[in-house]
Amino acid sequence: MDETLFMALQRYGREDAIPMHMPGHKRNEALAPYLKALGAGLDITEIDGFDDLHGAEGILRRGMERAAQLWGAKRSFYLVNGSTCGILAAIHAVLGQGGSAIVARNCHKSVYHGLELCGITPHFLLPPVESRFGICASIAPAEVERALQTHPDVRLVIVTSPTYEGVVSDIRAIADVAHRHHAVLLVDEAHGAHLGMGNFPAGAVACGADVVIQSAHKTLPSLTQTALLHLQGELVDPERVAHSLEIFETSSPSYLLMASLDSCVALLLEQGQHLLQEWNASLQAFGQEVRSLQHLRILGYTAAPDSSVYALDPSKIVISTAGTSVTGPELMGSLRKEANIELEMAASDYVIAMTGMGDTADTFHALARALCKADRMIQTSPSAAVRPALQLPRRLCSAQEAVFGAREKCPLDKAAGRVSAGYVWAYPPGIPLLVPGEEIDAALLSVFKGLQESGVSLRGLSGGLWVRKA
Repeated sequence: MDETLFMALQRYGREDAIPMHMPGHKRNEALAPYLKALGAGLDITEIDGFDDLHGAEGILRRGMERAAQLWGAKRSFYLVNGSTCGILAAIHAVLGQGGSAIVARNCHKSVYHGLELCGITPHFLLPPVESRFGICASIAPAEVERALQTHPDVRLVIVTSPTYEGVVSDIRAIADVAHRHHAVLLVDEAHGAHLGMGNFPAGAVACGADVVIQSAHKTLPSLTQTALLHLQGELVDPERVAHSLEIFETSSPSYLLMASLDSCVALLLEQGQHLLQEWNASLQAFGQEVRSLQHLRILGYTAAPDSSVYALDPSKIVISTAGTSVTGPELMGSLRKEANIELEMAASDYVIAMTGMGDTADTFHALARALCKADRMIQTSPSAAVRPALQLPRRLCSAQEAVFGAREKCPLDKAAGRVSAGYVWAYPPGIPLLVPGEEIDAALLSVFKGLQESGVSLRGLSGGLWVRKA
């Protein structure tokens, strides 16, 4: 295999070149302890021989070609501003300013920000709620078909697969529907860079999506903030995407981050099969260990989802506390205190343990043991049915008009009937429950109150809600 960026940085570091260029630490790790700990000796700028991310012709281009080979894409781009910049750039590249898009309501906030920035009108698809766990289920291809028939001018469809909870949609069928209507399919696969490898469900690139954005750092051995944008087919102009990335991605990309991503791709090409086999084996062993649970339920492991779920990513361990004497936040706190296990997130009645290639058999065993111990300490308790948090409030103006128009803070108890001028979401996962321009009604305020009472922290409610001035 060609020399990776990390190898080239190591080689260059041994040459003791005098850096009369950025960055200001000058690779002088003796200047301060944190510089050595953070790898400043490998931190350079776009000097001779190290290419330019926004005009790659050398080592970075070869790395991105390896990434395209690995995922089966026509062209792949390294991202150092996370999946967020890829999503913003993709929306901008496909639609520019104005127009409309079919958008799954459970998309990440970066999608909503892209729509807002580009002045795009969303036509939302509300995903069904899985009845046993109360989470968003798969987007049905038939719903995409109906939406495109209703809005024949739409040229972009945006869905998230897998979701934060690991729910996968039938991307192949959705891509076929979108293409019959001459629309581009953009898949936010931030949580599924590993899909299509090992025994995991097929990924969006293989299933025919036109633009796929993945966060390498979420499940693969790469540093936080590293991601990829993949293109295939003929519907999206790669040069337009490259231009949009120049707008939304930093012009000073970190060589430490790029080296991490480049090395991750090389590792997967060389050892991916073995590493994926170990990951899959650990997941299967975990499933065997938790079979004895009496109160807690684990999606896809001790309890199957209903038919509204097309497929599941088994690397997402979703543990339901519904019908027990504990809430999701309480279980998360207990595992932190009693077992030194830090989970990914807690909703009102479930938690998520996010697994990745860096997990070991020992970490899976520790989680299984802690869950079995917690299960013995809790009791069955009648509880209300899980309420879906996602709704489709009435849209009274565009997000741009609401955000940039006259606005004011309004107490929650006086917000019913007002028009939102801000977003409200639980973070993680960052899916908006309320979008600027939408009407605030009593049912939505009740959802906010219920989530807060269960211990879920909501962003956008500090000091009240932003609303349009009457």
